[in-house]
Amino acid sequence: MASILSPAPGNVGVVRSINDKIYVGLRPLSTRTYVPVARGSKARPLAVVRASSEKEVPVKSLGLSIEECEAAAVAGKFPDPPPLYTPQGPKGTPVVQPLPLSRRPRRNRKSPALRAAFQETTLSPSNFVHPLFIHEGEEDVPIGAMPGCFRLGWRHGLLEEVYKARDVGVNSFVLFPKIPDALKSQTGDEAYNDNGLVPRAIRLLKDRYPDIVIYTDVALDPYSSDGHDGIVREDGVIMNDETVHQLCKQAVSQARAGADVVSPSDMMDGRILAIRMALDAEGFQDVSIMSYTAKYASAFYGPFREALDSNPRFGDKKTYQMNPANYREALVETEADEAEGADILLVKPGLPYLDIIRLLRDNSSLPIAAYQVSGEYSMIKAGGVLKMIDEEKVMMESLLCLRRAGADIILTYFARQAASVLCGMKGK
Repeated sequence: MASILSPAPGNVGVVRSINDKIYVGLRPLSTRTYVPVARGSKARPLAVVRASSEKEVPVKSLGLSIEECEAAAVAGKFPDPPPLYTPQGPKGTPVVQPLPLSRRPRRNRKSPALRAAFQETTLSPSNFVHPLFIHEGEEDVPIGAMPGCFRLGWRHGLLEEVYKARDVGVNSFVLFPKIPDALKSQTGDEAYNDNGLVPRAIRLLKDRYPDIVIYTDVALDPYSSDGHDGIVREDGVIMNDETVHQLCKQAVSQARAGADVVSPSDMMDGRILAIRMALDAEGFQDVSIMSYTAKYASAFYGPFREALDSNPRFGDKKTYQMNPANYREALVETEADEAEGADILLVKPGLPYLDIIRLLRDNSSLPIAAYQVSGEYSMIKAGGVLKMIDEEKVMMESLLCLRRAGADIILTYFARQAASVLCGMKGK
């Protein structure tokens, strides 16, 4: 052979001579492409193949017509395939007969491409609702028990945080106010002040970002001098129907300000129907209700209550929030909320209650929400700081688990950080 084409180093698979033609095999990644080169023809670049992070591989044209290529294929004028390479185990690996298995599930997990193709559950920034703490001050105040979270100044810090979240695809937000003690009362009247902190923040956000979805919290605890979700009778009993009356006024006030979804978190009986009727009577038929359907009396809420300074001044919330030991009771709440007109059903907390999320998913056609609460968030943050876990990986896994259990949306303090990871940015 008079001459041999010299391809780029590292890209050559096989060079053979057959009937006065030279065949050069190119190997981008693990595939082999054999390109016939006619003697004397001038190779010219045809395209560039990019494989993952590999360097660009030039594919050279050999100047053959389609007819010539087909004739070569019919005549079988191609090099032999490369020898089969079988990776070997380490020295000392026993030689055994293959197990007689008709099904090997690992076959569908053997490569990143296959794993991605068969992935059953996905995460997207559109699945996240970003909880935001707001207060009357100008400055953003860090929350000690929730690293990375702040009480945001409603005029500036709130707008900046929403801007950053929208930049990575998060467009849903839920507001939680830190109310000055001087505005708190036993009946929580500040909750339905049309010029209160939450209505002002809603109007500001809707003016700046009209396309976002704003969820609100409907409960009296941020406004109550007693720190409970309802009005407290002198003997310590939480009054149900009287509380519902106040909640209806609160929901209407929030809807009037521009809220898209009101979210009763109080766990009073009958409040979904009462709020639905109150909203409809005021012309807010299009405002949705996300009911805290299965809200458990959990120890995972501690950091949240520090953030809002809303700890009960006495007693606990076990007479209205659910017993963590109960499973079937969630169905009772689900049936009631569906019948009363809820649009979304929420489970709180999230990760410790995956079974409840699945229970609601299997028994309701309504969208299911899960709240990854402050205690869950702070534990992952603390574990990351102490280098006991990989914070980012655990964060993403925990959110994926909530989705896998059946949650359509997730209220999470990781919303912006997780969305940044999904967008290929550093999770900050």
